[in-house]
Amino acid sequence: MRFPKIAAVAALAVVMSACGSAEKTVDQKPQAGEGATVGVTMPTRSSERWIHDGDNIKKALEAKGYKVDLQYAENDIPTQANQLENQITKGANLLIVASIDGTALTSQLQQAADSKIPVISYDRLIRNSPNVDYYATFDNFKVGVQQATSLLTGLKVLNADGTPGSATGPFNIELFAGSPDDNNATFFFNGAMSVLQPHIDKGTLVVKSGQTDFKTVAILRWDPATAQRRMEDLLTSTYGNAKVDGVLSPYDGLSIGILSALKSSGYGTGGQPYPIVTGQDAEVGSVKSIIAGEQYSTIHKDTRQLADITVKMADAVLKGEKPEVNNTTDYDNGEKVVPSYLLEPVIVDKSNYEKVLVESGYYTADQLR
Repeated sequence: MRFPKIAAVAALAVVMSACGSAEKTVDQKPQAGEGATVGVTMPTRSSERWIHDGDNIKKALEAKGYKVDLQYAENDIPTQANQLENQITKGANLLIVASIDGTALTSQLQQAADSKIPVISYDRLIRNSPNVDYYATFDNFKVGVQQATSLLTGLKVLNADGTPGSATGPFNIELFAGSPDDNNATFFFNGAMSVLQPHIDKGTLVVKSGQTDFKTVAILRWDPATAQRRMEDLLTSTYGNAKVDGVLSPYDGLSIGILSALKSSGYGTGGQPYPIVTGQDAEVGSVKSIIAGEQYSTIHKDTRQLADITVKMADAVLKGEKPEVNNTTDYDNGEKVVPSYLLEPVIVDKSNYEKVLVESGYYTADQLR
């Protein structure tokens, strides 16, 4: 199966119509300045990145004089739906939503539209609703490209500068994808496969289990325990006398579970090195794992930047202005192409974690010891 790079996802007429309707919707919203209330809903506190996201957004909004109702739903969809309904009922002037299931909030967003409350989809695109005004995220296709590139670099199929490396394989790899109810997961996977598929076709990479389609390799709710069980099953069913050379993992939490399964099978001990395992979000545990020579890489998405651009969007909308966007073609939620702002992700490995994470102030050196 081929995974072409993302192009415009709708015909030009549809794109123009969708973008035009988005602008009309926002123009109809009432203006609200300093003192307005912003409802912020995040998926869970079980992932440190969402804690950072929520804290960063709240702090930045309050610095601009807004009131903030910050809620966490602990990965329970009905809880998040209720939180949104309560924020609407209490008169929130704008909603920032990082959805658990991007398809499960249609009725709540309709309530928001009926009350003329604008909605910014945060990092995860809310689907199947025309009532999403803007989307703030990272270049998610590029995240997948970077994950695959770091996997190939770790295997020495590629050099750091992208030129052909010294290794020719064949290398046994396995593929993992994110939650099928998270729109980002398909972007990550398609981006990764756009890089990996040519090497699979040439035989440089071999997916020994044969499991290469998104639905088969996807991990619901990004659950580490599910990823660990799947890796254990793969090792038992497929890798009797063979070894795993690399694992495409789209998220640090999954990477920890995958590494745990590998360690239980003897990897990392007795002279058997861990495979090249990728990740995302630069969570403390995984950065420590990278430093220790276990996980190979992660993708850093600076949530400070994401919070900053989201708050700028919210501030502009609440003042009756049009916020800055840099993508009006790629993020079709099934009802419209949502005007979006995409930020740049960064590959992090043992060679550059200090520069990217410590020198930037994202973490202190003590946090990573």
